[in-house]
This record gives sequence, structure tokens and C-alpha cells, in this order.
Amino acid sequence: MQKNKQLVVLDVVGLSVSLLGENTPNINRYIAQNEVSPMGEVFPAVTTTAQASMLTGVQPQHHGIVGNGWYERDFAEVMFWKQSNKLVQGDKVWDHLKSADPAFKCSKLFWWYNMYANVDNSITPRPHYPADGRKIIDLYSTPNGLHQSIESEIGQFPFFNFWGPKAGIQSSQWIAKAAMIEFSKNQPNLQLVYLPHLDYCLQKVGPSDPSVAIELQAIDAVVGELIDFYQAAGADVAIVSEYGMNEVSQPIHINRILREAGYITIRDSLTWEMLDPGACKAFAVADHQVAHVYINDASLKQQVKTLLSQTAGIAQVLDADEKQQFNVDHERAGDLIVIAEPDRWFTYYYWLDDKKAPDFASTVDIHRKPGYDPAEMFVDPKLTLPMARVIWRLIQKKLGFRMLMDVIPLQADMIKGSHGRLAQSPEEGALVILPAALMRKNINMPDIADIIKQYYV
Repeated sequence: MQKNKQLVVLDVVGLSVSLLGENTPNINRYIAQNEVSPMGEVFPAVTTTAQASMLTGVQPQHHGIVGNGWYERDFAEVMFWKQSNKLVQGDKVWDHLKSADPAFKCSKLFWWYNMYANVDNSITPRPHYPADGRKIIDLYSTPNGLHQSIESEIGQFPFFNFWGPKAGIQSSQWIAKAAMIEFSKNQPNLQLVYLPHLDYCLQKVGPSDPSVAIELQAIDAVVGELIDFYQAAGADVAIVSEYGMNEVSQPIHINRILREAGYITIRDSLTWEMLDPGACKAFAVADHQVAHVYINDASLKQQVKTLLSQTAGIAQVLDADEKQQFNVDHERAGDLIVIAEPDRWFTYYYWLDDKKAPDFASTVDIHRKPGYDPAEMFVDPKLTLPMARVIWRLIQKKLGFRMLMDVIPLQADMIKGSHGRLAQSPEEGALVILPAALMRKNINMPDIADIIKQYYV
């Protein structure tokens, strides 16, 4: 094992071959020096599943990350966006490299399942949740003090630009600056850097919207700066992405469909309705263009499958055999897995009257919602003077009052891009850019772990 080699893996989320062109001059320049190829995706094509596959070298049926969230049967709860690396089953690429060389150093910046990973340095978003109901933004880092030392140099992480209505390039710019500082301080052999920017605009406006050109230029500038920095430091750079984005025109409210068929159980809570997963006969955990359907009454499985198979906008319903074909037959997966047509996606909405929507529905609350909600990237257009409402809520918060930042719309049709199903063509899906010596034919996402290991041979 060559101990002095350094590799940086940049995860440029949402980047595909189809988006490369006049708006990506820095990435193009790097491709000219190296090689680019579409990369075979894993199913579902979502962040945590993709990252887990790249870092373990195996499919979801083995590492267990069947989506960004799933239903924990023992708890009778849906759990989304958890962060412990212990959830990823099996050895990770750094485990292999550290076993070959105990001095091998790995840094993991903002890749998911970051906490308690067997790496030397890490940073990930992790707010504080005091008992009085407040949410105080912060990061979590290993070793203690790492992110504080970086913030003392470049300022506080722009948390509200990482997710929510203000999500934008500022978070990726900060991560890039932090990555360069961390690299200089710690000199890792392997550094993993997550750059989420394209994910936001591609979901909000769709991949063909003219405004995407500006966003491509923005992330290209960030990537270009990073490439120049790492090359000057003598490190090699690999660029990966997790999935491509599909244009979507309509949402599918899968839990409303199941509710109207009598499968959903609701608990009345104060003035709103709460999904009661443990009491439901069947319900869905929506995750972009894929939904895991959990069936508590096994005798109803075929009925539920027939209902969903006949629902407009649903392309496929995976049962046991099909789940195995898609490499997602794991105990965490739904009893059925539903795939939307390319121009559709699934909401988590289960209420039939917006007046009975739970209080968290109109807030940014990625952990409490029993499914993914991209509408969190918008401010409700129905609000009068929305910024005045935000300012008033912030004043209430500062004065110590309980408040609800209820500015998120319940209008799923605002979303114009989604992902989760496998790409319709290689050029529209995930990609990989590698030094020529590392490039292979027909690279699939789990191959990235072996390519990283090969780099140090």
C-alpha cells in the first residue's frame, strides 16, 4: 500500500453527463485531463442508498440502506435522515484501508451516515433540540472542536442555505472552503466531500429550466477551485454523483389513495391528524419517485398490490421476486416497493383536508415527517407578506416564546424535478470522473469502493 498517496472524492449531487457543456468549463477542463463515464445507479437512486453503496461496495440488499428513511417495525415509527454510521451494515472502504495500514487517515465531510464512522475527521449537520422545543443550528464533528476551529476561520456554516427555502450555493461554497482547510490541517489519505447544490434547483425548477445554467456555473466554480487546490497539493481527485434528475409534472398522493381504500389509520391529535403506522393495515413511506409500502395485515398484500398497480402514474409495484431483481430485498424494505412513472413522484401526504394537516407539515422538519417533503424548499405563495411572517416568527423565537415557522406550502405540484427510479438513459443518470489509470468499463456505483482501494495499491 502506497502510504503517501492522497485521493479526494467530490460528490457533486445531481450532476449527469447530460448537464455538462458550456456552463461547466472547469469540470470540462478536468475531464480533458482525465476520463468521464456514466455510472450505473443503485436502486433506489437516492442520496443515502447511493453513498452507502459507493462506500461499502455492495448493493442495498446487503448494506441495508433501502432509502433515505424507512419504517422501523419494532418501534412502529418511520425514521428519516438518521445519522449513525452503524445503520450501514458491513465494512466500509476505510475499514479495509485501515486494516492494511493502521496509519491510514480518512476524512468525511457532509457525506451521510457520518456520525460514529471509523474515520479520523468528520463534519456533519447536527442541530440541538432543547427541551423547550427550540431548534438551534449547529454541526457535529470528530474530533471535538474540528468544526469550531474551521468556523473561526471562515464563519458559521450557513445552515439555512443547506436545506429549506433559502437552500443555495452558499452551503456548498462553505463546505468547499472547509474541505480545503481540513485537508491542509490533517493531510488525510482519503477525503470525502459532499457538494449538494444542484439537488436544490433541479428539484425546484426541473433539469431543463433555463435558470439551471446559472446554478451549473455556480457549482462549476466551486468544483474548479477545489480541483486547483488539490492538484497544487499533489492530490488526485475523483468526481462522482448519486443520480440524475427527472422532469416531473404531477405528484402522487399514495397515502391518500391507501386511506380512501380503508388501509390507513389516523389518530386525532388536538386539531390535526397524525398517521398511526403501527395501526395501519398498509401505508407508504414516500421517498421521491419511490415508495416503500408496509403492510401490517399480510392477508391484504395482493389487494394492495392490485390497487397500486392500477393507479395512474405508478409504473411498477415490486413484490418479493422483483425486489430481489432490484437488489433491495432487505428486511428494512417495504413489503411492496412502488416506482413512479418518470414524470411523477410521491408525496407523504395522508390527510384529506389541509385544515387537518399536522402542525409540522407547514414547517421544515425532516425528521418528524413520515416521508420526504421537497416542498420544504419553498415559501408558501398563499401567504400575505411571507417575509414579514418569517421576521415575526424570529422575533418570537428571540424573545423566548414558543413559535412555529409555518411558512412551507402544502402544494406538491410546485416541484418540477425528482429522482429515485433508475435513469432512463446513461447520460441522464449518475456519472464518474476519474484519472485514466482508475477508469474501468461499465462502472456501477458499488465499484467505487474497489476503485478507491485500487488507488492505494
